[in-house]
Amino acid sequence: MKKKRKKKTHVPLRLNLVFFIVFILFSTLILRLGLVQIVYGENYQRQVAETENVTVNAPVPRGKIYDRYNRVVVDNTPLNAITYTRFQGTTQEERLEVARQLAKLIDKDTEKVTERDMKDYWMLTHPEEAKKKIRKDELEKLKNEELTDKDLYNLQLNRITEGDLSEISEAEKEVLAIKREMDGGYALTPQNIKSENEIVTAKEYAIVSENLKDLPGVDTTTYWDRNYVYEDTLKSMLGNISSSNEGLPREQLDYFLARDYSRNDRVGKSYIEAQYEDILSGEKAKVKNVTDKSGNLLETEVVSEGQQGRDLVLTIDMALQTEVEKILTDELLATKRKAGSALLDRGFIVMMDPRTGEILTMAGKQYTVNDEGKVEIKDFALGNMTTSYTMGSVVKGATILAGLDSGAINTGTIFHDSPLKFAGTLKEKKSWKPMGSIGIQTALKQSSNVYMFKTVMSLAGLQYYRNMTLGGIQPEHFETMRSYYSQFGLGVKTGIDLPNEMAGFKGTEYTPGLLLDLSIGQYDTYTPLQLVQYVSTIANGGYRMKPQIVKEIRDPAVSEEDEPNVLYSFEPTILNRITMKDEYIKVVQEGFRQVTQSPGGTGYFYFGSAPYKPAGKSGTAEAFYDGPKRKKGEKLIPTINATFVGYAPYDNPEVAFAVVTPWDDSDGHPMSKSVGRKALDAYFELKKQEMAQEQADNEENNHDEETQSNEENENQ
Repeated sequence: MKKKRKKKTHVPLRLNLVFFIVFILFSTLILRLGLVQIVYGENYQRQVAETENVTVNAPVPRGKIYDRYNRVVVDNTPLNAITYTRFQGTTQEERLEVARQLAKLIDKDTEKVTERDMKDYWMLTHPEEAKKKIRKDELEKLKNEELTDKDLYNLQLNRITEGDLSEISEAEKEVLAIKREMDGGYALTPQNIKSENEIVTAKEYAIVSENLKDLPGVDTTTYWDRNYVYEDTLKSMLGNISSSNEGLPREQLDYFLARDYSRNDRVGKSYIEAQYEDILSGEKAKVKNVTDKSGNLLETEVVSEGQQGRDLVLTIDMALQTEVEKILTDELLATKRKAGSALLDRGFIVMMDPRTGEILTMAGKQYTVNDEGKVEIKDFALGNMTTSYTMGSVVKGATILAGLDSGAINTGTIFHDSPLKFAGTLKEKKSWKPMGSIGIQTALKQSSNVYMFKTVMSLAGLQYYRNMTLGGIQPEHFETMRSYYSQFGLGVKTGIDLPNEMAGFKGTEYTPGLLLDLSIGQYDTYTPLQLVQYVSTIANGGYRMKPQIVKEIRDPAVSEEDEPNVLYSFEPTILNRITMKDEYIKVVQEGFRQVTQSPGGTGYFYFGSAPYKPAGKSGTAEAFYDGPKRKKGEKLIPTINATFVGYAPYDNPEVAFAVVTPWDDSDGHPMSKSVGRKALDAYFELKKQEMAQEQADNEENNHDEETQSNEENENQ
């Protein structure tokens, strides 16, 4: 009985222990569930519903570029475009299917498809055959980490044969070309599938638009292409923009990405388009794409509409620019046809308002012969600021003013012009003809070299006598002359608001005789733009003006009738006032006037009959040809650089100009003077037409106002 009683009390004890353990486990489970649902429930719920917001910048039309009279120079042409936006998590197979569907609706050029593209496509569309390109031992090496997945992939690519690639049909190549564009974009950034060089037809645009629901990621939109209204006129200075395939320049990638650009954005690559990129590009539209954690697009929200780029107004007169370019082209071709002009292949002319520094024209042309033997005349406007030459006697105005300011000569100094003979040299230093005893104005009028030689010799403390030496000329005398020249803009950058301007080259030898060459423009080199700044400084009474190519920045007009809102207007900038007295400048101005208006002047034949009374200075420099026809190591060929600078009217200058024709070995070198005269004629003729048009417009407005007033009186 005792044994049975003990056994009965022992069983419930074990059972109670089991129940207690079960109770503890259930309590723990309930506590954990409560903790998850009550304490952390909201956090877990947010994680499940978590989305990702990605803001994408959408391009807007670039600002337009106008000339000084509001003629459109660079515009935007709207074009149809088909784009693809790759969402995060989209697979290769999904993009391939979209490409196949899209290929049924549009025609796509396959020229850009490479052999590597075709191999990738073959592997994607022939997965089982691609696997067979890998041997078992290579798979074992992969397991043993002796090879990587990338190594195996490259092995597969290398083992794809031409026979394999021949299986890809022309229709499939079109699919591949589309997919290639789709793969080239960045996630959530629209990528052009067909636009730019490939025109999207109205039919293609319409049919793709109708099927967008079956083409995830594809969209139809408007694409803006740059339209240069005057075609090649001034094109090199206007610059260009990158294509959508080029996108951001690699060397400036970080710069643009930090400013919210997308990698495939089109940006200014050179000159005005690049210099004013921040102005012309505008404020891009911002679109927020909301996706889930898998990268599926949930919604799209427009954050800001964006704003079209602001417009630029240039100082250029495109009517004058067009006319001057035609003059330059015709003269270049005519001179090339003459015997003895084989080396001449380019010409330049810059016209500037000497009162403000505004560039009115910047024309440059280059004569080339293509591979087919056909003559082509290319725009080379940039050569006015990116190439330099020895300019010859046009710099003599600066030499005279340097002599006057330094005290080497005075306004009444007379020098005898006859050949100079120095010890140790056989060749005489002389003018183009002996001129006898002459003063400053005759020296400029007839372009005396000897007067300039004796001026710089006096500056160095030397007085000429036959068979003398020039040992008293020291390197500091070169620097003194260059310092004077720099006051006019010769040998230094002009400060124009364009990149890549060159300052020219300064000779590094200080042989005494070279100072004489420097004084007549036959040692250092200058740009055509420096020449027009130099002659403008003389024309306006001694103020070196900063050349300007942009006149205004303004908001884009809503309509042609609206008055544009000017945001910024560039004011004339005086870089320096030369140190010479007004009376000295007037002496040189009179000498320049006699060059063109007095019989015997070197420019009188071409400019003497001009009704607008110009002033100027001619120049020829003995030079050596170093152009594209000269082969490396070949002996230098002697030639002539011909130049002419001037302004008009001489007593109230409103236009200054510089003409440069390098390597002009034609007989008499007439091109520089002829171009200068015809360009001035064009300027004053266009001015006359503009004044007549303005008067006619005013009369018409007055007539309309009078008619309106009479009608109002009758109604009353």
